[in-house]
Amino acid sequence: MSEWEKNVKKLIPYVPGEQPKDKNVIKLNTNENPYPPAPAVQEVLEDFYADELRRYPEPTLLELRSTLADFHGISPDEVFVGVGSDDVLAMSFLTFFGDKKRPVRFPDITYSFYDVWCELFGIEYERIPVAEDLSIDLTGYEGPCGGIVIANPNAPTGLYLDTGALCHVLESHPECVVIVDEAYVDFGGESMLRYTDHYDNLLVVRTFSKSRSLAGSRIGYAMGQKKLISYLLAARDSFNSYTMDTITQRIGVASVKDKAYFDRQVRQIIDTREMSKNRLLELGFSFPESSTNFIFATHERVPAEEIFEKLRDRGIYVRYFKKPRIDNYLRITVGTDEQMEQLFKALEEILSFKAKRLSS
Repeated sequence: MSEWEKNVKKLIPYVPGEQPKDKNVIKLNTNENPYPPAPAVQEVLEDFYADELRRYPEPTLLELRSTLADFHGISPDEVFVGVGSDDVLAMSFLTFFGDKKRPVRFPDITYSFYDVWCELFGIEYERIPVAEDLSIDLTGYEGPCGGIVIANPNAPTGLYLDTGALCHVLESHPECVVIVDEAYVDFGGESMLRYTDHYDNLLVVRTFSKSRSLAGSRIGYAMGQKKLISYLLAARDSFNSYTMDTITQRIGVASVKDKAYFDRQVRQIIDTREMSKNRLLELGFSFPESSTNFIFATHERVPAEEIFEKLRDRGIYVRYFKKPRIDNYLRITVGTDEQMEQLFKALEEILSFKAKRLSS
């Protein structure tokens, strides 16, 4: 080992879902929205002049923050915007989780970037086991700690925790910031946003990647009381004042303003999800109740890894996690009705072939 390597922080990075180069596959593995962004987004791209890129972007992101504030009925001072919710969450960890003696707590089965950020920033943490049914068990969060992070609805399980339970967490932990990661809340459940007036330690984080079909543009945001947001802004401006490019800012504004399109596409995904649940049940799958744009399913007879590989051979990508407790589940993103029909057809073939082999 070189001398300089002794001072390098050795990390195990987050591993995202596979991004196949073949555009003809059915991609149901990264929870992307199967529908295009709002039509106004395309108009922004068509009307943009490259000459504008020679100037730095507007550093306060005020137009986007104001548009989001209008949409949610809050003040722009209560909105922080970053380059995807990962950027927002990472900045939040860096800003609020500075207690050297008390650990940050989050579920052991949840978004796997949380422990990566803790390792990166040197934050003590505890992964609290979820219950046998994969629901979040809040008994493990009792007692003072350095922070709490709850994805609600949770990923990859899809389960939603009611706001009353989260309010109890907030009331029990005035000593730390509680982050509620609402990446999927548009597809089910109630947001914690209306409680930000009551709790000065509540930070609600959202993304444009799922319900707004803008995973490729990287827009995320956080909402909380003005003081909380001011600390995030100070941290960001100590790191990089020009975080979001000009095109992305305008795309974000256009997306938020088209509420009718947003509502229609979210409703379509929810309808397809409910139809898909019934079809999966008919095929012998079971799953936690999903409040997201995906279903976390396990089959009664056929191992998840085997189904994953056979679907992949057919050009259908779903997500498989080779991890304790969830290594017999598949996370299936809700696609279009046509994509889901092709998935079900492939599953019928795989399961039928397996049944014949077992009976012979």
